[in-house]
Amino acid sequence: MDEEERGQVGIGTLIVFIAMVLVAAIAAGVLINTAGFLQTQAEATGEESTSQVSDRLQIVSTSGDVDGSQNIQNVSFIVATSPGSGAVDLNQTSVEFVGEQGQDRFEIDYSSVGSSIIGAESGVLTDNSDRAELKFQIGTTTGFNDYTSALSEDETVTVTFTTASGASTVKEIRVPTTITSDDSSVRL
Repeated sequence: MDEEERGQVGIGTLIVFIAMVLVAAIAAGVLINTAGFLQTQAEATGEESTSQVSDRLQIVSTSGDVDGSQNIQNVSFIVATSPGSGAVDLNQTSVEFVGEQGQDRFEIDYSSVGSSIIGAESGVLTDNSDRAELKFQIGTTTGFNDYTSALSEDETVTVTFTTASGASTVKEIRVPTTITSDDSSVRL
């Protein structure tokens, strides 16, 4: 056995070993970067999904103002955020009315014709204890496009509130079967 040949075989093996370690280190770096990117993307998706489920409105009460011909002229909703919800900007919330007179969908904001926000600072509900009154005029020329007449006795309307995150709250309001001239406001 030649001593010099054994040393050369050992150096070749060492070079191959170092090359394999370098390739493994580069592959590990790529895997770590990819894992970090996927983790960030998964966190963003999780937060967005949670918002779509929890950042919604909770309707506390609904009432309507009775006009002189025993019809409902204005509908008021007292709303709050649902439990576990983040802040809800009412200015970026849409509402849809669907009923016997057709349907109408629009964004709620301070300048919106036929709607107003009372009680929420800048139209944003930040805490579960915050309340806001959303008032909608029905049956006026400044009200809805499709709801051109007031709600009459025993009429049913489905109202859907959709927040900016995409979470929806559906409320069916039903006008009482009998409204008397003594009634100035009724619970819906």
